Amino acid sequence: MDLEKAGETRTIQLHELEEFRREAYENASIYKERTKQWHDKNISLRFFKVGDQVFLYNSRLKLFPGKLKSRWLGPFIVSQVFPYGIVELHHPTKGNFKVNGQRIKHNVEDFPTAKESLDLALPE
Repeated sequence: MDLEKAGETRTIQLHELEEFRREAYENASIYKERTKQWHDKNISLRFFKVGDQVFLYNSRLKLFPGKLKSRWLGPFIVSQVFPYGIVELHHPTKGNFKVNGQRIKHNVEDFPTAKESLDLALPE
């Protein structure tokens, strides 16, 4: 056993280990960037104004919610819009609370009601 040769071999192994660690770190950071780009690409931009009526998604509804029970609660009224997607909602009984803008959607009430008659007759 030559101690100098064994020491040189061990030093080379340690340098190779540092190179492997550096490559793993770079690959992890590349993976992180690509995952973030993919995630951000799938986020839909929603713009809310004060006074809009919105529905809130109930993500905590887990145990036996019922087959046809909706996960959307509301309608709520937007009372304030903060930067970075935070929205403050107002409900007459529940008061004001802040939620993430990705958990709400606009309330669309443009559907014809039963009182409005639609003229579906074919033209002659």
